[in-house]
Amino acid sequence: MSTYLAFLRAINVGGHAVVKMHALVTAFSAAGCRNVRTFIQSGNVIFESSAGEQAIHRNLKAKLRSLLGTEPGIFLRTLDEVSALVERDPFAKSRAEQNVTLYVAFLSERPRVSPQFPLLYPKEGLEVFGISGREAFILSRPVPGSHGVPMKRIEKELQASATTRNWNTIVKIAKFAEAERAK
Repeated sequence: MSTYLAFLRAINVGGHAVVKMHALVTAFSAAGCRNVRTFIQSGNVIFESSAGEQAIHRNLKAKLRSLLGTEPGIFLRTLDEVSALVERDPFAKSRAEQNVTLYVAFLSERPRVSPQFPLLYPKEGLEVFGISGREAFILSRPVPGSHGVPMKRIEKELQASATTRNWNTIVKIAKFAEAERAK
């Protein structure tokens, strides 16, 4: 039995795909997941399963499609993968910079292209400075009138669908899930 984290795209963000957390727990349980817990309201789900990632993804997609009424974006990682990411701390050098927000983009697959880094988006104040496996690392600096991460542009450059999470959320969810697994 492995512990997984599911990062769902566009759940409870800007009034889009509004869903109660208990409904997510029910859908994940119906898809065969065990010991299902949610973490904050933005579509982060921790669960256990003995199935492989492809089977989990397929089962979740069917259950979430009926719950959300649309094709869900599901990005699965094992807890060990996320914990290793937190331990590596790809933002260690960037943390000292003032007024920067750190994001991880979870990709559906390894990028099909190897872009020249950094990828700069000056109008949005964003810099994608690297990739490791299925994660891209993004720095966001304040720019008046700009909000959020331009995922469509980043997905086009990396040729993979993605969802983002603030680095602080990733650290917290990893600690929470590790504590839950230790129980």
